[in-house]
Amino acid sequence: MARLELPDAASMNAEQRDVHDEAAAGLRGRAPAPLTAWIRHPELARRAQRLGELMRYGSALPPHLSELAILVTARHWTSHYEWKIHKEAALKAGLAASAIAAIAADTTPEFDDEKATIVYQVSTTLLRQHRLDDALYRAGIDALGERAMVDLVGVLGYYGLVSMTLNCFEIGLPDAFQPELAEPHDR
Repeated sequence: MARLELPDAASMNAEQRDVHDEAAAGLRGRAPAPLTAWIRHPELARRAQRLGELMRYGSALPPHLSELAILVTARHWTSHYEWKIHKEAALKAGLAASAIAAIAADTTPEFDDEKATIVYQVSTTLLRQHRLDDALYRAGIDALGERAMVDLVGVLGYYGLVSMTLNCFEIGLPDAFQPELAEPHDR
């Protein structure tokens, strides 16, 4: 059971209702799950949900690469709800089921696409080591370009915020779903 619930419309103050309604009317077509917590600080909620909409729908990364980075982040944080939502989106975007299964198992997937390999390497390295060496940075720039590298870091950062919010406040899977991610082993 979630530690916080989204207040019903009658319980929200005007600023909270405005933020909720703006998010629900956006490209997602609904208020994102972390808004359940963020709504307690409406300006944070407004800015975070706008950043999320930008990172998901306005990124220079094509959808399969963006979803790959999101799944790596969800796996890193063992964020079950985020994993469930974005696993389905990644499959629709064309990411191979075998790659998704490898990420879920916390093992290195094999990709046919050089850009996917770079996105995976950059994402896992930044999340685990907190920086990139010169060779991996250069490979990322060469494969993706500067704008997409900036967007990749934005996706990782935003979905880290989402994952931590979901985990802290136990905003999780609906009862109908079982978690697919085991607790991570030593990385």
